[in-house]
Amino acid sequence: MATREKPLYDKPLDELNVHDETEVAVTATGLDSRKLGIWMFIASEVIFFTGLISSYLYYRGVTPRYQGLGHLELNVAATMTFILLMSSFTMVSALAAIRDGKRTQLRNWLIATALLGLLFLGSQAYEWSLLFHDGIYPWTNLFGATFFTTTGFHGTHVLIGVIWIGAVIARALTGGVTQENNLSVEMVGLYWHFVDLVWVVLFTVIYLI
Repeated sequence: MATREKPLYDKPLDELNVHDETEVAVTATGLDSRKLGIWMFIASEVIFFTGLISSYLYYRGVTPRYQGLGHLELNVAATMTFILLMSSFTMVSALAAIRDGKRTQLRNWLIATALLGLLFLGSQAYEWSLLFHDGIYPWTNLFGATFFTTTGFHGTHVLIGVIWIGAVIARALTGGVTQENNLSVEMVGLYWHFVDLVWVVLFTVIYLI
Protein backbone atom coordinates (compact mmCIF):
# COMPACT_ATOMS: atom_id res chain seq x y z
CA MET A 1 0.00 0.00 0.00
CA ALA A 2 1.40 3.39 -1.04
CA THR A 3 2.42 5.67 1.80
CA ARG A 4 0.72 9.02 2.02
CA GLU A 5 2.82 12.12 1.54
CA LYS A 6 3.19 14.17 4.71
CA PRO A 7 1.12 17.36 4.56
CA LEU A 8 2.92 20.65 4.16
CA TYR A 9 1.85 21.91 7.58
CA ASP A 10 3.86 19.11 9.26
CA LYS A 11 7.07 20.75 8.09
CA PRO A 12 9.04 23.21 10.23
CA LEU A 13 7.93 26.84 10.05
CA ASP A 14 11.19 28.07 8.60
CA GLU A 15 10.87 25.51 5.78
CA LEU A 16 7.32 26.66 5.09
CA ASN A 17 8.57 30.21 4.58
CA VAL A 18 11.00 28.97 1.99
CA HIS A 19 8.29 27.11 0.08
CA ASP A 20 5.97 30.14 0.10
CA GLU A 21 7.87 32.14 -2.46
CA THR A 22 11.61 31.80 -2.43
CA GLU A 23 12.06 28.26 -3.78
CA VAL A 24 12.68 29.04 -7.45
CA ALA A 25 15.21 28.15 -10.07
CA VAL A 26 18.42 30.13 -9.73
CA THR A 27 19.90 31.00 -13.11
CA ALA A 28 23.54 30.81 -14.14
CA THR A 29 23.79 34.53 -13.36
CA GLY A 30 22.99 33.82 -9.72
CA LEU A 31 19.73 35.77 -9.99
CA ASP A 32 16.25 34.48 -9.20
CA SER A 33 14.67 33.42 -12.48
CA ARG A 34 11.77 35.83 -11.98
CA LYS A 35 14.07 38.75 -11.29
CA LEU A 36 16.13 37.87 -14.38
CA GLY A 37 12.89 37.76 -16.36
CA ILE A 38 11.90 41.28 -15.33
CA TRP A 39 15.37 42.57 -16.21
CA MET A 40 15.13 40.97 -19.66
CA PHE A 41 11.69 42.51 -20.12
CA ILE A 42 13.04 45.93 -19.16
CA ALA A 43 15.89 45.52 -21.64
CA SER A 44 13.39 44.83 -24.43
CA GLU A 45 11.37 47.87 -23.36
CA VAL A 46 14.48 50.04 -23.56
CA ILE A 47 14.83 49.04 -27.22
CA PHE A 48 11.11 49.71 -27.80
CA PHE A 49 11.15 53.20 -26.30
CA THR A 50 14.44 54.04 -28.00
CA GLY A 51 12.69 53.43 -31.33
CA LEU A 52 9.72 55.61 -30.34
CA ILE A 53 11.91 58.46 -29.10
CA SER A 54 14.10 58.29 -32.22
CA SER A 55 11.01 58.53 -34.44
CA TYR A 56 9.74 61.50 -32.46
CA LEU A 57 13.06 63.32 -32.74
CA TYR A 58 13.26 62.64 -36.47
CA TYR A 59 9.77 63.86 -37.32
CA ARG A 60 9.55 66.69 -34.80
CA GLY A 61 11.51 69.04 -37.05
CA VAL A 62 9.24 68.33 -40.00
CA THR A 63 6.26 69.98 -38.29
CA PRO A 64 6.35 73.79 -37.77
CA ARG A 65 6.47 74.80 -34.12
CA TYR A 66 3.11 76.55 -34.22
CA GLN A 67 1.52 73.27 -35.36
CA GLY A 68 3.03 71.14 -32.61
CA LEU A 69 5.67 72.00 -30.02
CA GLY A 70 4.29 75.48 -29.46
CA HIS A 71 1.12 74.01 -27.94
CA LEU A 72 2.84 72.01 -25.19
CA GLU A 73 2.53 73.28 -21.62
CA LEU A 74 5.84 72.99 -19.75
CA ASN A 75 4.17 73.61 -16.37
CA VAL A 76 1.83 70.66 -16.84
CA ALA A 77 4.68 68.38 -17.91
CA ALA A 78 6.84 69.54 -14.98
CA THR A 79 4.01 68.73 -12.57
CA MET A 80 3.66 65.27 -14.12
CA THR A 81 7.40 64.73 -13.69
CA PHE A 82 7.25 65.74 -10.03
CA ILE A 83 4.35 63.32 -9.46
CA LEU A 84 6.28 60.37 -10.90
CA LEU A 85 9.46 61.26 -9.01
CA MET A 86 7.43 61.30 -5.79
CA SER A 87 5.98 57.90 -6.73
CA SER A 88 9.51 56.51 -7.01
CA PHE A 89 10.14 57.70 -3.45
CA THR A 90 6.98 56.03 -2.17
CA MET A 91 7.90 52.80 -3.96
CA VAL A 92 11.37 52.78 -2.38
CA SER A 93 9.71 53.41 0.98
CA ALA A 94 7.35 50.47 0.42
CA LEU A 95 10.22 48.05 -0.19
CA ALA A 96 12.15 49.41 2.80
CA ALA A 97 9.06 49.01 4.98
CA ILE A 98 8.48 45.33 4.19
CA ARG A 99 12.19 44.55 4.58
CA ASP A 100 11.83 45.94 8.09
CA GLY A 101 8.74 43.81 8.63
CA LYS A 102 6.33 46.79 8.64
CA ARG A 103 3.36 45.41 6.71
CA THR A 104 0.99 48.30 7.43
CA GLN A 105 3.52 50.83 6.16
CA LEU A 106 4.09 48.64 3.09
CA ARG A 107 0.40 48.80 2.21
CA ASN A 108 0.23 52.54 2.84
CA TRP A 109 3.25 53.29 0.68
CA LEU A 110 1.99 51.05 -2.14
CA ILE A 111 -1.42 52.71 -2.04
CA ALA A 112 0.29 56.11 -2.20
CA THR A 113 2.32 54.95 -5.21
CA ALA A 114 -0.78 53.72 -7.03
CA LEU A 115 -2.64 56.98 -6.31
CA LEU A 116 0.29 59.02 -7.63
CA GLY A 117 0.28 56.86 -10.76
CA LEU A 118 -3.41 57.57 -11.26
CA LEU A 119 -2.78 61.28 -10.66
CA PHE A 120 -0.11 61.18 -13.36
CA LEU A 121 -2.55 59.58 -15.79
CA GLY A 122 -5.15 62.21 -14.95
CA SER A 123 -2.60 64.95 -15.63
CA GLN A 124 -1.70 63.34 -18.93
CA ALA A 125 -5.37 63.21 -19.91
CA TYR A 126 -5.60 66.93 -19.07
CA GLU A 127 -2.57 67.70 -21.23
CA TRP A 128 -4.07 65.76 -24.12
CA SER A 129 -7.36 67.62 -23.72
CA LEU A 130 -5.48 70.93 -24.10
CA LEU A 131 -3.92 69.71 -27.33
CA PHE A 132 -7.27 68.46 -28.62
CA HIS A 133 -8.73 71.89 -27.85
CA ASP A 134 -5.98 73.45 -29.99
CA GLY A 135 -6.75 71.07 -32.84
CA ILE A 136 -3.72 68.79 -32.33
CA TYR A 137 -4.70 65.13 -32.76
CA PRO A 138 -2.72 61.95 -33.54
CA TRP A 139 -3.78 62.26 -37.17
CA THR A 140 -3.22 66.02 -37.50
CA ASN A 141 0.46 65.90 -38.49
CA LEU A 142 3.68 63.99 -37.90
CA PHE A 143 4.25 65.74 -34.58
CA GLY A 144 0.83 64.66 -33.35
CA ALA A 145 1.35 61.10 -34.53
CA THR A 146 4.73 60.66 -32.83
CA PHE A 147 3.88 62.65 -29.68
CA PHE A 148 0.64 60.84 -28.90
CA THR A 149 2.12 57.44 -29.78
CA THR A 150 5.17 57.91 -27.56
CA THR A 151 3.39 59.44 -24.56
CA GLY A 152 0.42 57.12 -25.04
CA PHE A 153 2.56 53.99 -24.82
CA HIS A 154 4.25 55.37 -21.74
CA GLY A 155 0.88 56.12 -20.17
CA THR A 156 -0.18 52.55 -20.91
CA HIS A 157 2.89 51.30 -19.06
CA VAL A 158 1.99 53.49 -16.09
CA LEU A 159 -1.53 52.02 -16.09
CA ILE A 160 -0.09 48.48 -16.16
CA GLY A 161 2.14 49.43 -13.24
CA VAL A 162 -0.83 50.73 -11.24
CA ILE A 163 -2.72 47.47 -11.86
CA TRP A 164 0.35 45.45 -10.86
CA ILE A 165 0.74 47.49 -7.67
CA GLY A 166 -2.94 46.84 -6.93
CA ALA A 167 -2.31 43.10 -7.25
CA VAL A 168 0.64 43.33 -4.83
CA ILE A 169 -1.53 45.29 -2.38
CA ALA A 170 -4.18 42.56 -2.57
CA ARG A 171 -1.48 39.94 -1.95
CA ALA A 172 -0.18 41.91 1.03
CA LEU A 173 -3.67 42.18 2.52
CA THR A 174 -3.97 38.39 2.51
CA GLY A 175 -0.58 37.94 4.17
CA GLY A 176 1.23 36.84 1.01
CA VAL A 177 3.96 39.45 1.37
CA THR A 178 6.23 39.20 4.40
CA GLN A 179 9.63 40.36 5.54
CA GLU A 180 11.14 37.13 4.18
CA ASN A 181 9.00 36.90 1.03
CA ASN A 182 9.08 40.35 -0.57
CA LEU A 183 10.25 39.57 -4.09
CA SER A 184 6.88 40.64 -5.53
CA VAL A 185 7.43 44.14 -4.13
CA GLU A 186 10.98 44.29 -5.47
CA MET A 187 9.87 43.22 -8.95
CA VAL A 188 7.04 45.73 -9.25
CA GLY A 189 9.50 48.32 -7.90
CA LEU A 190 11.99 47.58 -10.67
CA TYR A 191 9.25 48.00 -13.28
CA TRP A 192 7.95 51.20 -11.70
CA HIS A 193 11.40 52.82 -11.50
CA PHE A 194 11.94 51.95 -15.16
CA VAL A 195 8.65 53.64 -16.11
CA ASP A 196 9.65 56.71 -14.09
CA LEU A 197 13.08 56.84 -15.74
CA VAL A 198 11.52 56.64 -19.20
CA TRP A 199 9.32 59.63 -18.38
CA VAL A 200 12.36 61.66 -17.23
CA VAL A 201 13.93 60.96 -20.63
CA LEU A 202 10.69 61.85 -22.43
CA PHE A 203 10.32 65.05 -20.43
CA THR A 204 13.86 66.08 -21.34
CA VAL A 205 13.56 65.18 -25.01
CA ILE A 206 10.05 66.51 -25.66
CA TYR A 207 9.75 69.55 -23.41
CA LEU A 208 13.29 70.79 -22.74
CA ILE A 209 15.35 70.13 -25.88
